[in-house]
Amino acid sequence: MSTATIALLGQPNSGKSTLFNALTGMRQHVGNWPGKTVEKKEGNFNHNGTEYMVADLPGSYSLSANSDEEVITRDYIASGDADVVCILADSSQLQRSLFMLADYAGIDVPCFLLLNMSDVAKNQGKTIDAGAIEKKLGIPVIPFSATDTKSYDVFYKALGRAIADKTKLNVDSLKKQYESIKGYQEICDLIPENALPGYLPMWIAVKALEGDKVVIAKLKAAIDADSFKKIEEIRNNAQGAVATGGCKFAWIDDVLDKAVRSQEKKVTLSKLDRIYTSKTWGKPAVILTVLLGLIASFIPALPLMGVGSAVLAIKEPIMNALNSIGCPEFIVLVVGDVIIQSFSYIFKMLGFVFGVTLVFGLLEEAGVMARISYVFDNTMGKLGLQGKSVMPFLVSFGCTMGGAAGARVIDNWGQKVLTIALAWAVPCGAAWATIPMLASIFFGPGAVGVIVAILFTMLIHMWITAKVFGGKLVKVEDRYGMIMELPPYHKPKWGSLFRYVFARTKETFVRVTKVILLVCGVFWLLSYSPSGEGGVLYKIGVAIEPVTKFFGMPWQLFLSYVASAVGKEGAIGVISALYNGGSFGEAFTASMNGAAKAANFNEMMLANVTRPEALAFIFAMTFNMPCVVALAATYQETHSAKWTARIVLYYTAVSLILAFIAYHIGMLIW
Repeated sequence: MSTATIALLGQPNSGKSTLFNALTGMRQHVGNWPGKTVEKKEGNFNHNGTEYMVADLPGSYSLSANSDEEVITRDYIASGDADVVCILADSSQLQRSLFMLADYAGIDVPCFLLLNMSDVAKNQGKTIDAGAIEKKLGIPVIPFSATDTKSYDVFYKALGRAIADKTKLNVDSLKKQYESIKGYQEICDLIPENALPGYLPMWIAVKALEGDKVVIAKLKAAIDADSFKKIEEIRNNAQGAVATGGCKFAWIDDVLDKAVRSQEKKVTLSKLDRIYTSKTWGKPAVILTVLLGLIASFIPALPLMGVGSAVLAIKEPIMNALNSIGCPEFIVLVVGDVIIQSFSYIFKMLGFVFGVTLVFGLLEEAGVMARISYVFDNTMGKLGLQGKSVMPFLVSFGCTMGGAAGARVIDNWGQKVLTIALAWAVPCGAAWATIPMLASIFFGPGAVGVIVAILFTMLIHMWITAKVFGGKLVKVEDRYGMIMELPPYHKPKWGSLFRYVFARTKETFVRVTKVILLVCGVFWLLSYSPSGEGGVLYKIGVAIEPVTKFFGMPWQLFLSYVASAVGKEGAIGVISALYNGGSFGEAFTASMNGAAKAANFNEMMLANVTRPEALAFIFAMTFNMPCVVALAATYQETHSAKWTARIVLYYTAVSLILAFIAYHIGMLIW
């Protein structure tokens, strides 16, 4: 069987991901580019006896060196690893979306052009003569709709023709445009033909004029010092990016001249867009959309969550069966409290991942996510993020794991990781079920003040976390406001969407199973004791109590704090077990099961815990690692054990610092 590699290139919202998912289905892999914090998506498909490998290149607006994504994209294309590049343009706004093609011109790799969203352009009253554009460009050009899988025959034909004929973009007319720029031809004459493999001298000269630091550094190493010095002198006296940009748009206008006709239509905002773009109602509308999306996520999630409950239901019968045949107690406990319990967690989490991915994937496909980005872009920009980041934050009020999974709609890897890191500071639903209960026991009406303090601390925490991690994850020069045209609303293609959702859910299952089994197994081993009287974690907790009291927590509360990293809902069960004289093994099982509080819980807490200690524990538990499933989801989305570990250690340290501050403030008050 013959093989070929395709690279998909396009601006954000060009339909590139839709095409990638439709072609590869569940045969795709997501990771990071070697040595880079940028997501790498690859997949494969077979057609007419040929196996095609597909690389979904990072979405970007150009091929300049404004970001790691753009440098990775152009270096991959020029490397020759791809046999052909499929360039996608949005037919509904060709003049803007063809800028990528203009920036590609001069990269010496075969390509073809997809005029995607041709159905949307038709609805706008536009008629596009693809043949006329193809004649000018010298490469296959086809009207296309990535959401319509029945129309893919034209894609396969264009793909086959581009590979067989090695069709390359005709750059003659663009070169004439560049010749009008002062200094351009002189720079071209100083660049040897193969100075940078994969790039024509025209492309290198243009990037040099634009001040592309990466290209300039490579050029310095590739040519003699005298020639480079002359290029620098010419470049310093030239007009630069303004002039080259003008040439690119003039070339685009020439390509589209007489090839695109449109009926005059009055441009009016839809009713929805009048709401979303309103200064008064825009943000409330987005928040309501996300919250409704979160609620809707539970509907498709319920079947898988039901599987998780069913797995938990067979725990006791299986443990009893193993006991009846004389299986060692250690094995019985491993099977019940680690393996079965973990898979119960996994399926419940998987249900929510499926629901969140489906609902918010639907919003992305329909064009709503672009509105969310637009409305909150300025606000999120203050944290070094983009507008889409508001969605994971709001979802995290229900479930941090859902917030981490929801961050997959963010295409910039650094911003995605920073979003997840900040989302960990948002107390989840399980935390909110615990905070008011503990606060009301110790502080009565003052519990409201504690909740307000938690929310205020959350905001400060997010701001500080953005400062701590932001510099490494999102470079200052990459933080710029978003300039975009709102894409038209699309009717999603359910087949394509479900293929994407099932692929991501399957990948999540494989990755998080390893993490959850490992973490729960380690916690269980540390808490296990053959006598049932303690365990390593119990002994450590008792031994370091002088230190934990520095943070305002006796050993019982400290071990409950540690167990809250497995699941917030289990912290109360751990406290109940420990203060009622149970072993830590029982307490750990209580945390895994999310056990309810004891009948005398209120009296027991008031008798054994002071108000400052209670305040310290509330803050420590709230801002500790959210839970083991949030940890697994973070690893799944970041594809980085290093960054996942950094976030865990950071939140552990910050939660203890907050406990210390809360305890000593409490000591001053009470």
